[in-house]
Amino acid sequence: MAGAKPGVHALQLKPVSVHDVLKRGSKFVKWDEVRRHLPCEVEILDISQIRDTRTGRFARMPKDPRLRETLGLNKGDSSPEMLLTIVYGNDLVNISFLNFQAVQDGYCKVTTTTGLSPRYHVHAVPPSICVLLFASAEAIKPDDFTWEMFQNFLDKLSPRPEVERIFVELGSKGKPFMSLDQLMEFINRKQRDSRLNEVLYPPLKRDQVHQLMERYETNTSQLERDQISLMGFTKYLGGEENSVVPPERLDIIDDMNQPLSHYFINSSHNTYLTVGQLTGLSSVEMYRQVLLTGCRCIELDCWKGRPPEEEPIITHGFTMTTEISFKEVIEAIAESAFKTSPYPLILSFENHVDSAKQQAKMAEYCRVMFGDALLIDPLEKYPLVPGQQLPSPQELMGKILIKNKKKHPHRASNGGSIRRKDGTDEQSSPLNGVYTHQTLGTAYSEVNATEEMSTLVNYIEPVKFKSFEAASKRNKYFEMSSFVETKGMDTLKNSPMEFVEYNKKQMSRIYPKGTRVDSSNYMPQLFWNVGCQMVALNFQTLDLPMQLNMGVFEYNGHCGYLLKPEFMRRTDKHFDPFTMDIVDGIVANTVKIKIISGQFLNDKKVGVYVEVDMFGLPADTKRKYRTKTSNNNSLDPVWDDETFVFNKVVLPTLASLRVAVYEENGKFIGHRILPVSALRPGYHYICLKNELNQPLMLSSLLVYTEAQDYIPNEHQGKETDLWDCECHDSEFVICYMDVILTAGELYGCANIMDKVYVCLCFAVIEPQSIDELKQHSSYLKLLKKQCKELKELKKKHLKKVKITLYCNTTCGYVLCRECIIMVTFYPDTQDPVQRELSELNMELQKQTEQFREEHYTHTHTHTHTHLLLKMLILCDSVLLECQATQIKKLKEVCDKEKKELQKILDRKRQNSITEAKKAEKDKAEA
Repeated sequence: MAGAKPGVHALQLKPVSVHDVLKRGSKFVKWDEVRRHLPCEVEILDISQIRDTRTGRFARMPKDPRLRETLGLNKGDSSPEMLLTIVYGNDLVNISFLNFQAVQDGYCKVTTTTGLSPRYHVHAVPPSICVLLFASAEAIKPDDFTWEMFQNFLDKLSPRPEVERIFVELGSKGKPFMSLDQLMEFINRKQRDSRLNEVLYPPLKRDQVHQLMERYETNTSQLERDQISLMGFTKYLGGEENSVVPPERLDIIDDMNQPLSHYFINSSHNTYLTVGQLTGLSSVEMYRQVLLTGCRCIELDCWKGRPPEEEPIITHGFTMTTEISFKEVIEAIAESAFKTSPYPLILSFENHVDSAKQQAKMAEYCRVMFGDALLIDPLEKYPLVPGQQLPSPQELMGKILIKNKKKHPHRASNGGSIRRKDGTDEQSSPLNGVYTHQTLGTAYSEVNATEEMSTLVNYIEPVKFKSFEAASKRNKYFEMSSFVETKGMDTLKNSPMEFVEYNKKQMSRIYPKGTRVDSSNYMPQLFWNVGCQMVALNFQTLDLPMQLNMGVFEYNGHCGYLLKPEFMRRTDKHFDPFTMDIVDGIVANTVKIKIISGQFLNDKKVGVYVEVDMFGLPADTKRKYRTKTSNNNSLDPVWDDETFVFNKVVLPTLASLRVAVYEENGKFIGHRILPVSALRPGYHYICLKNELNQPLMLSSLLVYTEAQDYIPNEHQGKETDLWDCECHDSEFVICYMDVILTAGELYGCANIMDKVYVCLCFAVIEPQSIDELKQHSSYLKLLKKQCKELKELKKKHLKKVKITLYCNTTCGYVLCRECIIMVTFYPDTQDPVQRELSELNMELQKQTEQFREEHYTHTHTHTHTHLLLKMLILCDSVLLECQATQIKKLKEVCDKEKKELQKILDRKRQNSITEAKKAEKDKAEA
């Protein structure tokens, strides 16, 4: 969803290398559990439907003794390593098994270690595994049926007039070809993401475009003339380089060194169930299938087993669901835990086992079967102390974490039974009202843990949620709380920002309410919006919420962990998920999509239509745009309807676009979930997937998309003119500088300035010196004006001084007369009067000095303030005038630096390609 590593990502997805054993082939004996007297038929299996391959003790063993004897499994010279089981299906519940026995040793192991690779590398499927069946009377040699012939067959089967129309509009103008310059213009203008940095992701050059033409154009004469035909252009549109989402997004691109609380984690609820919550089968196989989807948090509802075995079981308590063995479940988890993802697996125990003996068995099974993968002691760098962050998925790679109630020293158990606790982390009291037993399910009856189970709990310790203030005061990052969906919704509505802050440090788990007896799901996007890490869903129900969950977690290498957006991780950022405005530091996007046509959507003659939905923040979520229904055409329908516009997507890193195809009666055909932040603009094919996110064989949609930074309506015209300018750092940009600055400040579009001045960071421009600025005419004019004002102030000052001295002299004269009178008529008081007169003269001198000092200080202060204000005003006028003289130097330096940098990047890219080709050549020769 967000948080990709900075810089250009080096794609690590490599083509599948088929083992020599598989190329040569081998003989296997196929066997079935049920005897069928049917003629031998060729069975063809779609590789995308293969869920798993197993050998050894994990392969299925025949139950019939006679069949085991026939296969020689009862003899000492045969072992389970000769058995091979292929698991396949279109959902997690209704799966099928193909069982084989190898004739020679070693073949089963090779098959199980390489069997899943093509399924996760769709673009690298070798043509040899693609089979097309004709009528029984037709035949074709396998050597003659090449991949090119298969593509030509599809082109003949379904002509594409809409692609031809696009080809003409883009520049061919009725000619059967497009020139190299026209193709380069098309790729860099239409197909390139305008949100990308031009230095890190430069537009394609002529030699790069020519390499693309060489890959898709089969006519050598046109290649020599730097031309591409309609056929080659069609192949390019469907090629890997033109995928609607960059291939690197399918690789592990997120930073996996952040604390666990900084990730969304693919999570399951009541993993063992296959149907509803009240009746139906519980299955050990469900744990394997859920783990194979990339799920990293699974749930185990543990109950006390019956005598005489007294083996703990897993079931949905107080319902009519069946029971399965806890030991078998742990064994299945140990076998499938890290087949799809190497990152840590969390086991969420709902522990109802009120027997100390059976809890000890549970702990022992975990220790023995998980071995070193089970994390018992906390890592040395991450002790269980307040304020200590959680370790990262990278540091916990290959580890299994236990979430179970932990025994504390002040809680003691009585003998062999354990006191049942009514209040657990799964049943926190509601904010408004009281939750019933039907709402909470069986979580209300969890029991206290024994010492053996408590020692297995470390970084995922469940506690009862009291309040956000209490959690912040405890400051224990390893404590987490679970919320039933109804309580989680109340918390989200009443304290959304506090919920986001809580999830920055601690982990939270959301699970469906107990009244969802049909195993339906709530919409996970609601709780992703506040940063909840483990949003648990019922994986057996492939409804819309589950489809969204599958589609979102397809990215980042299918590893089950997605890094949350930066503002959901940083403590100095605050976020309101109900905001309708631009988020600080986040550039909103405008997304447009036009559904042009479809290909091989259905094998029935029925009308089809397409729905387009946006999922994200409440301000971003919009449902539904819909095309018209095609006229009984599902093979190659053409819509070319109006463009669907999502004008302002506030948070692109948390938003997903869903494109789904339905029959006219509403029956689901296929869909695709696309992250908005990675959506490529231009013409693309969208390969559809089924409810389980498995790729459909040929079903696809041709669409035209646009994804760009959001610009308010009042700035739309000027912004368009700005980007249409040939040179972004020309004088034309300066004319709209105030517009761009205003848009950036008001709407968070800070990266607009980055795009305009992307080259300035590579050049050091010397500013004009102070002496040069002082010689500027505006400065001299202002200085002359200030000197004139200063002279006037001095005149006023002298006048005021004269008036003050006159007043003081007059007062002194009056005092002298009074003193003379006193001396003349009162001689006895001569000395005191003389002394008083002296004191008055001294006081008068002091006041005069103080007055002059204060006057000087005020004059200096006002002069400095006046100069400062005038200098600020001067800066506006001087800088605008100086820009005109500097822009020429700036442009010359930028152009020079840009050319040099481009040469360096091209040289490095060419060297990397040469080294890679040399390495591949050396490897092939070796």
